[in-house]
Amino acid sequence: MKALIPYKRQNAKSRLSPALSLREREQFVELMLRDVVESLREAGVTDIDILTTPSNGVPGDLGTNILFSEHDLNEAINQYLETVNEPVLILMADLPLVAPRHVKEIVAIDKDLVIVPGKGGGTNVLCIRNPQRFYVRYYDSSFLNHCRIAEETGQSVHIYDSFLLSTDIDEPHDLIEVMLHGHGLSKAYVDSKFGMERNGKSRAGLGLLQ
Repeated sequence: MKALIPYKRQNAKSRLSPALSLREREQFVELMLRDVVESLREAGVTDIDILTTPSNGVPGDLGTNILFSEHDLNEAINQYLETVNEPVLILMADLPLVAPRHVKEIVAIDKDLVIVPGKGGGTNVLCIRNPQRFYVRYYDSSFLNHCRIAEETGQSVHIYDSFLLSTDIDEPHDLIEVMLHGHGLSKAYVDSKFGMERNGKSRAGLGLLQ
């Protein structure tokens, strides 16, 4: 089993700008990436590819394979799938609530395709048993797109329904979920910015998350 994580750091997460500066957002997306990689490793998935562009500055100490592409997300991933001869787990880099148990459960499901829906009809995780028989179509209700593609290609599907995995961190209010349900570096970072004092009063800036 391989894992593929598409990653963008440069000018990342503009919708978080009411809560975090550009520099803070770029720091935060790197911490989320680190948490995703760590959860994969703890689940036993160690062959990890990070798909990015040369301008995004992937940390060199992650111990992962770094793949560069100048194509858009769909074309870059589909070119990748054409070259892979083993199952692939595609996770977005902004899923800091993913835990090792989620990865183990998804990988253990005996279906050609496992889809984890995201909020608003997106796709947060895909587990593809036969990558050369499948292609991705992110954006524009990608969850429905991927269900249709699976039907067109005659592949069995399991929908893995998980609140934690459906929560990609895009909006200021999503940071609350990191505080409540997160772990690792990303939770520590959000807690340091917006956590609660011992007296129960919120630190300055928590109002931005309401």
